[in-house]
This record gives sequence, structure tokens and C-alpha cells, in this order.
Amino acid sequence: MTPVRRRDLLVLAFGLAVASWLLVRTWYGELPPMRWWLPLPLAVLAVAEALGARTLRTRLAVLREARAAHTRPGAKPPTQPVRPVEPMLVARLAWASTASAYVGAVFAGIWIGVLVHVAPAVRRLQAAGSDTVTASVGIVSAAALVAAALWLESVCRVPPEDTDPTQGVSA
Repeated sequence: MTPVRRRDLLVLAFGLAVASWLLVRTWYGELPPMRWWLPLPLAVLAVAEALGARTLRTRLAVLREARAAHTRPGAKPPTQPVRPVEPMLVARLAWASTASAYVGAVFAGIWIGVLVHVAPAVRRLQAAGSDTVTASVGIVSAAALVAAALWLESVCRVPPEDTDPTQGVSA
């Protein structure tokens, strides 16, 4: 797997911000009311991914300490019990983090487009005030999801080896 390119996330968010702004601008009066809790599932997912990243980072650090204690004579043994991490779990988490980063970018673009339309209309339209709050919560939730997903992706990366595997090989 290749890491998520930040540029792709920005282009996706910008494109959807423009598209959603055009759609909201055209059909704002016909849309159902936007409630402040609509974007909360994104925030819940962001918290879950951040907790998963923190847990995985801790487990991998303990596992690396245990391996270092076995390979180096002067290293101290780990103070915590060592629970192995299955490689397929890390691969699945890396896949989920990639998907979540794109989902967060999509929703960030959509909520930015909504906010760009409703924020200037707060004084003119009564519904625009609550829609501005909803769009703001949506942007924060989507940005948190992207940040948590990128952090989880960075935790899932395999650290470089201590020795160069190509050393001594000639082509």
C-alpha cells in the first residue's frame, strides 16, 4: 500500500466544496433542515481511530522493546506484558485509515461548500444560523477524521530496517 497523498485529499475536498456550494446555492430552500448532530458520526469515528492509533502505537513500541531485549545483550526486558500484533490486523487498519482519510476529505469538502453558502445568509435567513452551526461541526468532525486517519496510517508504517538488505548485492 502506498501512503495517502495530502494533495489528493486537498483536491478532493476543494472539488466537492465547489460542487456542494453550487448544489446548495441552487436548492437551499428545498433541502430538509440540517440538525447539529448530523456530522457527529464522523467525530465518533475520528475518536475511535485516534484511540486505535494510540493503542496500536503502544503495543508496537512494547513489541519492539521486547525484540530489542532479546537481540541486544545489554537491553533491559520490557516492563509490560507483550501481546503480539497480528500483521493482518495492521494491514486492515492501514486500509481502514486510507478509506477514512478519503471519507473525511469528502465530507470536509461538502460541509465547506455548505458553510460558504449559509454563512453570508445568516442575517437574511432564519434557517441559515443553525445550518452554519451544523456546517461548522461538520468541518471540525471531518478534519478530525482526516487527522486521526493520517495518524493511524503513520502508526501502521513498518519502520526501516537497521541493516540495508541490498548491501553486498550487485546487479
